[in-house]
Amino acid sequence: MTDHVVPLFINGEEYRLENTFDVFSPDTGKLLHKCSIATKGEAIAAVDAAAKAFPKWRNTTPGQRRDILLKAAQVMTDRQQELSQYMKDEVGAADAWADFNLNNTIDIFKDVAGRISALNGTVPALSDPSRGAMIVKEPFGVVLGIAPWNAPYILGTRAILYPIAAGNTVVLKGSELSPRVFWGIASVLHDAGLPEGVLNFIATDPAHAAEVTSTLIAHPQVKKINFTGSTAVGKIISKLAGEHLKPVLLELGGMAPAIVWKDANLDIAAEQCVLGSFLFAGQICMSTERIVVHKQVSEEFQKKFAGMIEAIFPSKQDAPILVNANAAEKVRKLLKDAVSKGGSVIAGDIDAEEASKTRMRPIVIGKVTPEMDIYKTESFGPSVSLIEVETEQEALRIANDTEYGLASAVFTEDLRTGLRFAKGIESGAVHINNMTVHDESALPHGGVKASGYGRFNSSAGLEEWTRTKTITWRA
Repeated sequence: MTDHVVPLFINGEEYRLENTFDVFSPDTGKLLHKCSIATKGEAIAAVDAAAKAFPKWRNTTPGQRRDILLKAAQVMTDRQQELSQYMKDEVGAADAWADFNLNNTIDIFKDVAGRISALNGTVPALSDPSRGAMIVKEPFGVVLGIAPWNAPYILGTRAILYPIAAGNTVVLKGSELSPRVFWGIASVLHDAGLPEGVLNFIATDPAHAAEVTSTLIAHPQVKKINFTGSTAVGKIISKLAGEHLKPVLLELGGMAPAIVWKDANLDIAAEQCVLGSFLFAGQICMSTERIVVHKQVSEEFQKKFAGMIEAIFPSKQDAPILVNANAAEKVRKLLKDAVSKGGSVIAGDIDAEEASKTRMRPIVIGKVTPEMDIYKTESFGPSVSLIEVETEQEALRIANDTEYGLASAVFTEDLRTGLRFAKGIESGAVHINNMTVHDESALPHGGVKASGYGRFNSSAGLEEWTRTKTITWRA
């Protein structure tokens, strides 16, 4: 297995380059395989291939594009076991998380295929009856998609599928932590009959990442960009795009709050908060980072919450895996800072030693205050803060006291209360009596504030990849 080299995919052909980087298992630390290192030359070649393919692809019919996407859904289904193993190997995903990613991705293919024919324009009536007009939607051209490692099939597919469905061609730059997964996405689409050049995949190592990314963004044929990842990197991407006046869709970090109100069903709240906080070791942009609980039910909720952690993530089983040791160390550092400033450990053990430095069990920290680093910093790991409140105003203030605004949750048995909270929370989504982690193809997905702008998914996600043209004529 270690002899395998993940190739780039440019103009319908695979390129295994001499210069490679190593990809290691976050579980065992062993070498999994190598990956070709794209440099400036490969980046330009990928854009040129996409630009060459665009004129023909934009003129394909909605039916032709639909059939390729439906075929891709079937190919992915047929290859699910193989593709699932790539994700388990590269990011340490458990079976359930890998299966969820693939099943969700297959649904995205089918959903987008069904939406293509709904892209349409309008024919407005003008003030002068002797003149006519139509408003048409047309593709941008070459799109750059940059996708992360944590839900690679979902995030990689949405980065390229909506643009392709709208008639654009794409260059996909995938994370160096899961390159075989991203190659898998490209492979599936080409097995389904996607013409050469419509989708081009490249990956590179950290040493070349800045040059490759800036080259792609600056290329005159790249007309729009989407990026999913950290807010820090998103600001860099946005700045580079702004220098070239190119539009960007950004889905960035999160600091998702879950409000547990005094009338909440605490069994449901405990279960959903455990899942929202600790699925995939908390390495999800929508993961719950702070639980804002009413003081009247805080003690009972904490007992149920601790019990549900043990039920879903039993201490007798191996601890969840983080993508690397640095990620685990970041979480521990945040937790130790909180404890040193008066925080209390409600559940878990900060100093626990696991089978490897990449493993860490869920930890709940209480008595969190704004002076603690964890109050403002996205941990992106298996930790969650618990903060007690007594009024709706206080709950909203704490829920909104963050630069982020991606997802949130509210637990209450009164829908009116839930809707009041939903209107007051500054986030792209609010889930009443469900966890903060919720992403499906029927729902627009994106954030506000430092969590980004623009939307993936649904018809809104398809419209992102068309631009409006006005055509008028004199009769």
